[in-house]
Amino acid sequence: MDLKPKEYIVDHISGDYAMLRRTDAAADGLNQVALALLPDGLQVGSRLRWEMFSYTLI
Repeated sequence: MDLKPKEYIVDHISGDYAMLRRTDAAADGLNQVALALLPDGLQVGSRLRWEMFSYTLI
């Protein structure tokens, strides 16, 4: 399991889920994440960092 920090951009929000796109060129596709797991104040275009099983706004 790769636990290195990763950065994402919120591509769109659909219902109770946000679709996140990795910012590095090696990744493709979108990751679906429940809004309950993401920080408050999230909106389309927000940048997130995933580290230690937690998301933070950057």
